[in-house]
Amino acid sequence: MIRHCVFIHFKASVSQAEKDAIFAEIVALKFRLKGLLAVHLGKNVSPETGMDKGYSEGFIVDFAGAASRDAYLADAEHQKTGAKIVAAAQGGTDGVLVYDLEIKTV
Repeated sequence: MIRHCVFIHFKASVSQAEKDAIFAEIVALKFRLKGLLAVHLGKNVSPETGMDKGYSEGFIVDFAGAASRDAYLADAEHQKTGAKIVAAAQGGTDGVLVYDLEIKTV
């Protein structure tokens, strides 16, 4: 399984409605793309003040494997949503942190 983690440092000017619309588009992909198992999204709720480095919101998408993740990355609707995320992020791509973790049973 691949856990695709995306954390966003939104511009101060981005409204909650705009954020909600972006996240709704991510959730909608779950119903279209085979192998997209789960979507988790929300605000950072860590009590560790300052450790988020401004990445206050984000989402995690679980995929059955690398092939499902790669299909998601190539998907035209995902790419449109990704462009919206970059446009809404402080500093463009500098305001987006992406980390993919291969989940193995230990």
